[in-house]
Amino acid sequence: MQSKNAKHTVAHMLDVVIEQQNLKNDAALARVLQVAPPIISKARNEIQPLGSSLLVKLHELTGKSTIEIKALAGIAPA
Repeated sequence: MQSKNAKHTVAHMLDVVIEQQNLKNDAALARVLQVAPPIISKARNEIQPLGSSLLVKLHELTGKSTIEIKALAGIAPA
């Protein structure tokens, strides 16, 4: 279930990752994750759910557990 708390959204999680990785924007994040920029945009705008492959790529990039990433995004663990 997705929380609408401003600090616990996919957009917030992406912003945290971008800041921690010293990237400039979503396009730079997409390049580092080797995904198409619309994947990041659709996840940020909650048009598309945060998929497992993107979750794994975020884990590999950040070293954070998938549970931590989901918590940042306001997604309840399965």
